[in-house]
Amino acid sequence: MRLYFWVVRLVALFGHKKAQKLVEGQKAVWSELKSIREGDGDNAKWLWFHAASVGEFEQARPIIERLKESKGVNNYKILLTFFSPSGYEMRKNYALADKVAYLPFATRRNAKRFLDLVKPEMAIFAKYEFWPAYMKELMKRNIRSYVIAAIFRKSQIFFKPWGGWYRRLLRCFEVMFVQDEASQKLLNQYGITNVEVAGDTRFDRVMAIAKQSKDIELAQVFRDSHSLLEANPQTYKIIVAGSTWPQDEQMLSRYVAEREDVKLILVPHEIHEEHLHTIFELWQGNLVRYTRATLENISHTRTLLLDTMGMLSSIYKYADVAYIGGGFGEGIHNTLEAAVYGIPVLFGPKFQKFREAKGLIAAGASYSVNDYREFKQRMDEAIDCRVRMGQAAKEYVESELGATEKIVNRLKLKV
Repeated sequence: MRLYFWVVRLVALFGHKKAQKLVEGQKAVWSELKSIREGDGDNAKWLWFHAASVGEFEQARPIIERLKESKGVNNYKILLTFFSPSGYEMRKNYALADKVAYLPFATRRNAKRFLDLVKPEMAIFAKYEFWPAYMKELMKRNIRSYVIAAIFRKSQIFFKPWGGWYRRLLRCFEVMFVQDEASQKLLNQYGITNVEVAGDTRFDRVMAIAKQSKDIELAQVFRDSHSLLEANPQTYKIIVAGSTWPQDEQMLSRYVAEREDVKLILVPHEIHEEHLHTIFELWQGNLVRYTRATLENISHTRTLLLDTMGMLSSIYKYADVAYIGGGFGEGIHNTLEAAVYGIPVLFGPKFQKFREAKGLIAAGASYSVNDYREFKQRMDEAIDCRVRMGQAAKEYVESELGATEKIVNRLKLKV
C-alpha cells in the first residue's frame, strides 16, 4: 500500500488529474475526520459505510436510506467514505450522510488512527472492498463488519492456489451478504461459512428511482411526434441508448439511417464538446441536442442527443427498447435502470461479470451483440417482441427485489 501511495504521488506530479485529486483528498482527510466529533463529543454513534466508487455507492445507498427511515436507527450518524476521486466528487454532498470523506490509505497506522477517531459501531463495505489493514483492525476491536452485494467467481485471487492468505481475510467479516447461491457455494467449498445470500440491493434502488422518475416534456414530445412530414404520418419505435461509447454510436447511427420507423434518444457516456462534435459528424448533422431543442425542431428529427447529466434513469421510461453502452470496452453500464421500466435491453459482448445482465438474457428479456449484423438482427427482434421481452424484464427485476430488507433486518442494530 505504501508503494501504491508513492506511485500515485509520482503520477500526480506528471499531471494525472485523477491522481492529483486523490493526493489532495488524502492530505485533507484527517482534518475532515477530526470534525466528526465536534459538537457531539464521544457519545455519537457512527455507522461506517465504504464504497470504492459511484457504482458501489449505489449498492450501499438503499441500506443507508432504509436505516434512516427506521424508528430509532436514525439516531445513528452515517460516515460514508470513498476510495476513488470520482466517487467522492460525485457524492460528497450526499444528504443522508453526516460526513463524506476519502478513506485514508490502508496502512496499519492509518487503520488504527481512523478507528480511534471514528469509533464506529459497525462497518459496511460495498461489493469488493477488502482492505487487510482495516479488516484486521476491525476484528481486533470486535467491531462488526459486513460486505453487501458481493459476488465471487472462481477466477478471483481468493481461489487461486496461492490465495490462502486472501481467503483468510474473508473470515474477518461477521457476514458476507452475497448476490447469489453460486457465490455462497464457491465460498463454502473453501471452508468459508460466514456467508448469506441476500441478493443485490441495486434492484431495490432502481425500483425506487423508477417510482420517483421525472417527466421530461421534450422527451415526451419527441416520442409522441408521429410524423416528420405531415403528408406522411408515421408511428415510430423509440430506442434509448444509454452510456454509449464510439463503437456503440457507430452501430446506432447506421441502424437509424437504415430503419426509418425508429427514433433514437442518444445518451453518451462522455458529453465533452469534442465527443459531441464527433457524434454530430457521424450523424451528418441529422440530430438535435437536448440543450438546443425546442418543441418545433425535435418534431423534425429522429435523433435527440442528450448532452446533459442526471436524466438517463428517467429517460428510459420513454423507450420501446433500450441499448446499454460499454459492452465493447471494459464492460456494460447499468442495465437495471432500463429493465425496471419493462422494456427489452440490448448490450455488447462484455457482460460476463454482470450477474444481472446474464439474468436478463436467461429471462428472455435481453440480447448481447458482437457486431452490427447481430445488432440489427437483435434490435429488429426486440422491437417486434417488445411486449413479451419487456414483460420478462419487469418480472425478472421484481423477482430480485428485497435484498435491502434482508440485510437491514440481519444487521440487528441497537435502537
